[in-house]
Amino acid sequence: MAKSITKIMLILLLLAGVAGGAYIYFQKNGQQPAGQLQLYGNVDIRQIQLAFQESGRLLKLTVEEGDRVKAGTLLAEIDKVRYQANLNKAKAELAALQQILKRMQSGSRPQEIAKAQANVRIMEAKFTDSEITFHRSERLAKKKVVSQQQLDDATAAYQAAKESLEATRQELDIASTGPRKEDIAASLAKVQGAEAAVMLAQKGIEDTQLFAPVDAVIRNRIMEPGEMVFPNTPVLTLALASPVWVRGYLPEADLGKVRPGMKVSIFTDSFPRKTYDGWVGFISPTAEFTPKTVETPALRTRLVYQTRIFACNPENELRLGMPATIQIDLTQSVSNEAIIDKSLCQEQ
Repeated sequence: MAKSITKIMLILLLLAGVAGGAYIYFQKNGQQPAGQLQLYGNVDIRQIQLAFQESGRLLKLTVEEGDRVKAGTLLAEIDKVRYQANLNKAKAELAALQQILKRMQSGSRPQEIAKAQANVRIMEAKFTDSEITFHRSERLAKKKVVSQQQLDDATAAYQAAKESLEATRQELDIASTGPRKEDIAASLAKVQGAEAAVMLAQKGIEDTQLFAPVDAVIRNRIMEPGEMVFPNTPVLTLALASPVWVRGYLPEADLGKVRPGMKVSIFTDSFPRKTYDGWVGFISPTAEFTPKTVETPALRTRLVYQTRIFACNPENELRLGMPATIQIDLTQSVSNEAIIDKSLCQEQ
């Protein structure tokens, strides 16, 4: 019985030695077990810098470095007094122009038409009186009863009354007809311009607040409350932690072995005993030399293709920039139409 146990132990030790030797051999010669492909890379650093579209004094920051924020979270705010004043002014100008347009579209009031009619009647009476005076002066002038100057005065008064009567009749016609279509159109255009000014002023108010565009982690507070901010000057840096990408580099010789959709295993030095699931999401169509950050002696002169690996990171252990090793089982079958998204992580 003891001899049997001894033989079993020797066999196990022999197998372990063979496995260890094979591992050392593969490591020294840069070779990998059949059917397996190992790539090197880093968790992709994906970040955005947020800036205000308006200038002003930074009133407050609602987040600290390291905070996780959801899309739509208020992050920062600048003084909005000037922008509120601009909005109030724009609204007042719009209201005035709207009243003018409303008045023009409504036409003349009955009282205005009645007044124009009364003016016509007054001018008709004045015209009749001046006409009688003119004809009388004309007859008397022929009899030399009145002077030529008196006749001239009567003639001038008659012509003036005639012109005034025509003018008041035109005013009555305008009052009855109402404003011209062209004037109404011009007034409408002014109202539309004022409405656009109100929208612009309202947008200025909205731009005094800075919101998170996506779910992210606050990486850096570049500015602090009290500082002056200007358009396009970064205030915060956000790290995009979802989805997590591992950027690896596929040797040219292995390009035909890997296709998008293939499942992979991801390893890191920080958690050596832990495996992260993932899948190949993108393979660059353009070759490049291996980046210095992942270059190994065997790869220094090789052409590689940048490969994006989507990684499942349920416990947020994969940090941006972290070195990673990607292992791909080349024996798996994946259709050319395979589409894999974040639901793969949810199914794990």
